[in-house]
Amino acid sequence: MLDLGTKGWRWGSVLARQHRMASKFSDFLTEKKIDPRSVLAASKMIERLRPEDRAIRLKERIARRSEDGMPEEMKKNRVKPKSGKPVTRPAMQAALEGKAISGPLKTRLVRAVNHILQVKKLNQVDIRTLF
Repeated sequence: MLDLGTKGWRWGSVLARQHRMASKFSDFLTEKKIDPRSVLAASKMIERLRPEDRAIRLKERIARRSEDGMPEEMKKNRVKPKSGKPVTRPAMQAALEGKAISGPLKTRLVRAVNHILQVKKLNQVDIRTLF
């Protein structure tokens, strides 16, 4: 147990200074010398909706509203558009601290890290390597 002395207005600041355990994700970023801010920027660039993504969504929306519904061949050959949701700062902080994060968020983080690794001409990683 920590000896915090008297409980006063500084109680919260003492707790904030405690170091948390590093996660597998944060260890990987420090090992490869990747700044978390660059992961945020890469995610924002990658996940941005582009005209081709909007065209895919429009085509599916029109097909669903038709009398027949969406044809089976269109369901089988479906191309998924980007989510349009980049990694946020709180989500990045949770990943660095090793807290529980959702599957889609892990996928977006892996996509952003792989983009940075590709720019640095390093081998890409899979989700099991980071989480």
